[in-house]
Amino acid sequence: MLDVRFKEGVELPAHGLWLDPHRARPFAFVSHAHSDHLARHSEVLLTPATARLMRARMGGDRLEHLLPYGVPATFGSARATLLSAGHICGSAQLFLESDAGTLLYTGDFKLRESRSADPCQWRPAETLIMETTFGLPKYTFPPTEEVIQTVIEFCRGNLERDCVPVLYAYSLGKTQEMVWALLEHGLVPMLAPPAYRMTEICAEMQPGFPRGYLELDIANAAGHVLVVPPGRKTKQLLESVQPKRTAILTGWALNPHARFRYGTDAAFALSDHADYPDLLRYVELVQPKRVLTLHGYAAAFATDLRARGIEAWALSEENQLELGL
Repeated sequence: MLDVRFKEGVELPAHGLWLDPHRARPFAFVSHAHSDHLARHSEVLLTPATARLMRARMGGDRLEHLLPYGVPATFGSARATLLSAGHICGSAQLFLESDAGTLLYTGDFKLRESRSADPCQWRPAETLIMETTFGLPKYTFPPTEEVIQTVIEFCRGNLERDCVPVLYAYSLGKTQEMVWALLEHGLVPMLAPPAYRMTEICAEMQPGFPRGYLELDIANAAGHVLVVPPGRKTKQLLESVQPKRTAILTGWALNPHARFRYGTDAAFALSDHADYPDLLRYVELVQPKRVLTLHGYAAAFATDLRARGIEAWALSEENQLELGL
């Protein structure tokens, strides 16, 4: 099986390739364009959409190897194919084939279908490296359409009372999902500038993306749904918008008292990550000989898999170890 090492990031030393490292590396696979997966690498492997978003988010020059989904490319002694991760616009998994075996690295992913991301794909692999952000049984999300409908009702109810609904959502990912859903239901979203820029790029990269969203204009916010990133600066920006009701869109909404933690009037469990049942299902689909887990409840999920007779080990930044596996 392929040699996998972890030291401030996942490394495939036989191929000189790092997987979503937080620090700049000579050659890295970038699974998607969320800021915690970006760094100023010298050379990158990624999808065209992620490359476009990465350029907009951090600028800089780098050698880009652009791979559409499902098109294999040879790098040294290995063959790489990118598969949709179902996470956000342009998100990809890495499927690697070499004489040492096959490996599938998920990056952030989800199996639930969404409007704003291509459906998740998979292939059988001997080694599966997977993200486990929500790797506990209590994180079982309600059906996406039920969550969306509840958010739409929240927005409509407040608009009917001449109250401005404010949805806190990351600029890349859930914002595009909500823009699509709001427009489908006849509501007009106003987006904070960072979210507007990301949405414009996603609309360019995704044929069929709906138009009709607007850039935030606080003076004319009445009658619109504001979709803005969470954070203190945003709350300060919206102080003059009155009356308003706020909601956070996050998988952590399943935690008790989530709305109090985020300081909002409501919390809705809309996530672009796999929940616990889908993590288990994904292992069944890939049928790996070993599973290496990352992020969130990596250790707990690996323990759970071992109890089910599957070889599984956690890789995490907290370990501060280099594991030759």
